[in-house]
Amino acid sequence: MALIKSISGIRGTIGGVPGDGLSPLDIVKFTAAYATFIKSITTKKTRSIVVGRDARLSGKMVNDIIVGTLTGMGFDVINIGLATTPTTELAVVAENACGGIIITASHNPKQWNALKLLNEDGEFLNDAQGREVLRIAEADAFEFVPVDNLGNEYINTTYTRKHIDSVLALDLVDVKAIADANFTVAVDAVNSVGGVAIPELLRSLGVQNIIELNCDPTGRFAHTPEPLPENLTQISDLMKSGVADVGFVVDPDVDRLAIVMENGEMFVEEYTLVSIADYVLSKTPGATVSNLSSSRALRDITLTHGCEYSASAVGEVNVVTKMKETGAVIGGEGNGGVIYPASHYGRDALVGVALFLTLLAKSGKKVSELKAGYPAYAIAKTKIELTPSIDVDKILRAVKEKFASEKITDIDGVKIDFPDSWVHLRKSNTEPIIRIYSEAATMADANNLGEAIKSVIASLI
Repeated sequence: MALIKSISGIRGTIGGVPGDGLSPLDIVKFTAAYATFIKSITTKKTRSIVVGRDARLSGKMVNDIIVGTLTGMGFDVINIGLATTPTTELAVVAENACGGIIITASHNPKQWNALKLLNEDGEFLNDAQGREVLRIAEADAFEFVPVDNLGNEYINTTYTRKHIDSVLALDLVDVKAIADANFTVAVDAVNSVGGVAIPELLRSLGVQNIIELNCDPTGRFAHTPEPLPENLTQISDLMKSGVADVGFVVDPDVDRLAIVMENGEMFVEEYTLVSIADYVLSKTPGATVSNLSSSRALRDITLTHGCEYSASAVGEVNVVTKMKETGAVIGGEGNGGVIYPASHYGRDALVGVALFLTLLAKSGKKVSELKAGYPAYAIAKTKIELTPSIDVDKILRAVKEKFASEKITDIDGVKIDFPDSWVHLRKSNTEPIIRIYSEAATMADANNLGEAIKSVIASLI
């Protein structure tokens, strides 16, 4: 069993003793702490919180506990039922709510579940806010209301449709161009809520030929849910048969978008954001942002359009903060997370699908031809395990000093930018390891760079 408490929420495996797995007692405690925190910071006069969930097996159980706890804390609950993460984010704003809780463990396997916490803007809590929720939970510093002050639950299952309508209304989404292209689109939604949202979106965009794989929202994931190439053999084999123009894959809560080319090869998650940014910048020039571990290709594309690129620390909340600082018109993360402020400040696969299909329709190209037009990079990921007694921060400082002649960024670990490659070192918050991300023109070069840095660290130890 596992239970992980962090600034972004609480995540764990279902079952076990309290404090070990994600038990009902842990859910109550953490939800009550969140409600206490939200009550202290909200500017809203109403007392309501939106709750949405993905389709995983434990979702209803966790949902019922959260709803009961929030009403016990004096909050009304707008329960939007099965809903994507971006749908829940939009619902918080539409309902003028104090915050929101998304019940999803994102790309984790079926035995996991989690609570993602939103503020009144429908955005994730920042570092300081997340730490305060953890403090309240650890101190049991919350109090339930008397019977006359209990909150109520209101069911509202209209938000998937409202989310889709908001995507259709975006200026850069061209429904006519998509419909006229007569695409055949394959979808793998890993038997979660994307199996409802993505096909409905596609039909609304005028796509008549949809091949649905794993689109029954039972929560019984047909494969490991993280949208990585090794988990996507079914849709890849389908695409190789030539039956579709493009394939879309989403994770269980639909904030990440992976694309499969017409030949069955991966478009590569990093290039989801790159391609969509290319389209957005061609119509609305402006700044872009991604995190330090995302591909340099976004920077290259941004410069090609004569615009400015910035990098943030890893984490969606950090990307959003930098986007607001720079007034970015598009941003996101290399895991297929597209953040388009014209819609909202959250990773949104529905927005990604609509913008990518518009780009594809207007280009007149195949997906593989689009990919061939972008800068070619490959990212490798590895790690080096350390003993608990080793000072990881000291090691990172030593690496920074050793490569002082290169461009160094240290807002999140240490990133070293070489002329034709980069490597990013980050320490884990939960175990004594250093995660190493490296990018170069080929996967072989990226792997070699990662191994070279591991050798450097070993010599420093």
